[in-house]
Parts: sequence; C-alpha cells; structure tokens
Amino acid sequence: MTVTASQPTGFQPAYERHDWSSAFRNVGVELSDVPLEPVRGTIPAELKGTLFRNGPGRLERGGHWVHHPFDGDGMISAFRFEGGQARLTNRFVRTEGWLAEEQAGRFVYRGVFGTQKPGGPLANAFDLRLKNIANTHVVQLGDQLLALWEAAEPHALDPRTLETRGLSRLEGLLKPGEAFSAHPRFDPGHHGEPRMVTFGVKAGPTSTIRLMEFATADQPDGVRAGDLVADSRHSFKGFAFLHDFAITPSWAVFLQNAVAFNPLPFVLGQKGAAQCLASKPGEAGQFWLVPRQPGHHAGARPLLLPAPEGFVFHHLNAFEDPATGEVVVDSIYYDDFPSIGPEVDYREIDFDSIPEGQLRRCRIDPSSGTVRSEWLEQRCCEFAMVNPAKQGLNARFAWMAVAQRERGNDPLQAIEKLDLQTGERLVWSAAPRGFVTEPVMVPRLTDGSGEDGAAEDSAAEDSGWVLVPVWNGARCATDLVILNAADMTEQAVFELPLAIPYGLHGSWSATA
Repeated sequence: MTVTASQPTGFQPAYERHDWSSAFRNVGVELSDVPLEPVRGTIPAELKGTLFRNGPGRLERGGHWVHHPFDGDGMISAFRFEGGQARLTNRFVRTEGWLAEEQAGRFVYRGVFGTQKPGGPLANAFDLRLKNIANTHVVQLGDQLLALWEAAEPHALDPRTLETRGLSRLEGLLKPGEAFSAHPRFDPGHHGEPRMVTFGVKAGPTSTIRLMEFATADQPDGVRAGDLVADSRHSFKGFAFLHDFAITPSWAVFLQNAVAFNPLPFVLGQKGAAQCLASKPGEAGQFWLVPRQPGHHAGARPLLLPAPEGFVFHHLNAFEDPATGEVVVDSIYYDDFPSIGPEVDYREIDFDSIPEGQLRRCRIDPSSGTVRSEWLEQRCCEFAMVNPAKQGLNARFAWMAVAQRERGNDPLQAIEKLDLQTGERLVWSAAPRGFVTEPVMVPRLTDGSGEDGAAEDSAAEDSGWVLVPVWNGARCATDLVILNAADMTEQAVFELPLAIPYGLHGSWSATA
C-alpha cells in the first residue's frame, strides 16, 4: 500500500479478477462491540466518534444470486473510536422483506436492479411490489440512526446496538411508502444552525420534488434535533431519476438526467425497474436550482438550465461564486447510464464495456441561463467528498475513490486527495489485491470548534483523517484503513474479523 504524487499511465489491469469478485458473498455473522487492534500503526488519540457504513450484506438465497449487488439486503457496520481504542458492531436491517426471505429461505421479492424471484418471467410478471432493502446510506438524526433507501421510508435503528426499531415516518411527516432520499446533505450552519437537507421525488411524466430540512442539534428557541424546519414541493416536466443533489446556502441543486423509462418489461417480469431506464441519445439533461427557504432566493421559482451531456449519480459539492454570481457544481459524469443487462453476470463484468466516472465542474450563470464546464479529474473515480465544514462552500480539497491506472475503467483500488485549486494529487493505493469503497473524511476538531465536527478554519481544511473500508483479496476479508487526510499516509490498518461486500455510503457521528 503506497502513497504517490502521480502515477504513470498504464493499460494493463492492476488487479486479478478473482481478487475483486471474491468480495461478493453473504455476511455470515453479526458481531457486537468487538475490540479491534491495528495490525499496523496506531489509532489517532484525537479520533473520537463512530463511522457508520451501509451496503448490501446478503447477495444470495437458496442458491440464487442477486442480479446486481445494489439489490442486496442492507447491513450496517459501526466502528467506534474513543481513547485510542476501536470496537466493531454489525447488524442486518430487519426490514419486512429481509424477515420474510429469511423465513422462506429464498427470494420472494423482485429487485429494482434486475433480481428476479425463482420461476422466470411468469413468476415475476405483474408483481410490482418494491422491497425496501435499506442498503444505501446511514445517518444519525436526533436520537435515531436512519438506514436509507431512496424509494421508500427510512428504517430507524438504535445508534448504539444497531437493533432495528422499524420503519420511520418521522412522526407522521412521510406518507406510507413515500420516497425519502438516500443522499441527505448536511449544512454545517450556513444560516446559523446546522441542518440536514434532503428530498424525496415522485417520478412520472411530471416529477415532483419534496425538499425538506431538519435541525441536527437542539436550538435555543425550542427546536429539537430531528425537527422539520423547512418543507416545500416543486414540480417539473419529464421523468426524474435523481439519486443525489448538492446544496449551497441559497440553492438545492438537482440534475435531471436525460433518461427515459419504459415500464413494460418490468411489468411483464422480464427486467427490473432500473433496467428499464435508458439514456436519450443526443439529449442533454438540465439543472434544477430550487431555492432553499432560508436562502437569499426564498420564495422564488426554481430555475431550469441546460446541463452537459452525460449521466450523473453523485455530486461532490456546490458553492456560490461571489465574484461571478455563478453557482458552481462538481459532479461525477458518465458518458452514458451504466447498467448491467439481464444476461450479464455482474461478477464477470467487462469494465471496458461500461463508462467510467470522471469529475467535472459546471459553472451555472442564473442571470444569463448559460452553463460552462471543465474536467477536474479524468481518472476513473467515484464516491467523492469534501471536508464536511465546506459542504455548500468553495472547498479546496476533495477525497475520492479512484482506479489504479490513470485512464480507463477499472475497479476502485485507491484513494485520491485532489487539490481543486492547483490540480495537485496525492494517491494512496491498495493495489494490486486491495479494493476500496467510499472514503469518509473526518475533520480534526480544534479548540473552539463546534459540536458539529466542523474544522475551525479554512487553513485546516485538510486536517483530519480519511477512513475507508478495503476489500483485501489476499485474505478474502475486509480491512479498515485510517489515512492522514493531509498527506495520505497510513495511520492505522485493521484486519476485520468480518468479510463485508463492497458497500455504498457511510457517515461519521462525533456523538454516537
């Protein structure tokens, strides 16, 4: 495992397929508060809090495999750090679907990404039920830990034990089955108090976005952590596939990808719902700038502006440029919607056949209605983030998962720190037998900093740590690596007593 400032361009894979594919397995055990000792390095004494991770933990039942890992049942891992010690707990989210399939010993639900019940199209036709798998993200809101899946309500968990409390409609704020995004954004205090900003989307020929903001800390005026403090709805023409968004102090920024949805193969039991999405050739998407209620444009109508061609799952960040009046959005762009066809085994995927993600900056001028863009990183990348204190502001640094080689599509094997001002890169690599997932940047707290975990000043923007789970193909199990966020050197490496498939998203809580 190495750190380099740059790496030569190569065209030979830096990995063996069997190492990469060995991560696709079921998690066979649930652990409770197990002590962890680093095999290399030491735990930073200042690191205090909990890293929560979510992702698919069950990929096979009764000899049948999911068609796509995104259809796997959600499992939460919690890594707790305090006093130079670390402990691990993991639990499956006890969703209605997980309980039913555990009892049946087989799949009884279809998956959004193509997983079918046994029996072929006839057994799956006209079964339009959605299985809330709670596998995408996990965040703390008030005294609840929320396991998120964007097509339905969150599941509430106990933050300490990870035991499932059940579906949460947030004290009646959500209707049964109402979509609640798996990609909230945490406003560090643009308008005085920190907030969790999130959305739900009801897609159709006309799509409706519900934009919600929640207090994340108790406030002097009696508002409690978890209370809804802003709520609005906005409708737009066209089908909306929205996985993520970005925020600035004044705007919630969405990108409506240019995709069409033909539900007939799903209804007839031939495909999953996500497999019925297809890009519209030659068409570009559009940005939706939705005014936030606390912002300078509160009450104004949303703005619609053109977006570059391509497909976006995730955004890095957004900010408002006071010098130009532009809204700047950094996003990971694909040339086309990446999907796995019904006849393809995801464990044997040809990476050269699917587009890679690349980081692109768009400058949106609300006054002229124009958008200009530039590439920030053309190395294959995903799962990018900034220091949480810089969410919605002009951040200098980004951390992201990247491929080992500089051009071409490969599995993610390294973590890159990118200086967004100078273009300087530092890369920590787990190649050839290690494979990374989403990094989480944890700022170092300084005297006088707030309880929200924000770094005190911009000079210390890269002061802290990057925590990243790594699949170790040599031992067919998961490692947890702590990196120095500034220079990307290893601080500690744990060999976990657990084999966790590639996860999706995670979060840091300084209070859990």
